[in-house]
Amino acid sequence: MAAREENGQLKFNEFEVNMKAFLAVLAVLVIIALIFGSSFIGRRNQMAIKREAVNAAWAQVDVVLQRRADLIPNLVETVKGFATQEQTVFGEIARARAAYLSAGTPAEKIAANAEVDRAMVKFLALTENYPQLKSNENFLRLQDELAGTENRIAVERRTYNQVVQDYNTFIATFPNSLVASMGGFTRNDAYFKTEEGARQAPKVNFGATPAAPSSKPAPVPAKP
Repeated sequence: MAAREENGQLKFNEFEVNMKAFLAVLAVLVIIALIFGSSFIGRRNQMAIKREAVNAAWAQVDVVLQRRADLIPNLVETVKGFATQEQTVFGEIARARAAYLSAGTPAEKIAANAEVDRAMVKFLALTENYPQLKSNENFLRLQDELAGTENRIAVERRTYNQVVQDYNTFIATFPNSLVASMGGFTRNDAYFKTEEGARQAPKVNFGATPAAPSSKPAPVPAKP
């Protein structure tokens, strides 16, 4: 009888030891899960914040690009009064502007904006052939507004590219890449790929008049 009780006590003690070991392992696993869970939530929240920063930066870009698109018709109509024969350039800029206005996603608008950039380079180069525009107050006012808008575009798109790069780098590094994969965060490739100097429109300067060629004949060199 005593041996049976002793055997039962040993089994109970063994069960108690096993239970304590199980609870200790379970506690460790819970702590590890909490640490990883907290890290996952923290990193996911950072990704969400950075993605919203991308959206906010794009909104600023979209505002200034739309501002330029709104200026183009009045600017073109003013120049048409002096250069009615330049229909090819006018057609190109009208098509580029229409493509931009019909674009939906940031990637589509960025691609359409590149076409507007090229058309504007041709358009502003064309205006240099008509120096009489310097006396048109409406053209000069629109030109000043366009120059200010172009400067804002350059600033806002540079900021947007930096924010997109920061977001892409953050989700690509380990272990953020695992969190991004599980959280549905993907790389954003909708950024301006053109170099900054390539998009700057030529400056229109009507202030200087080219010097007329001299009518005096060049002196004949003296014979030795």
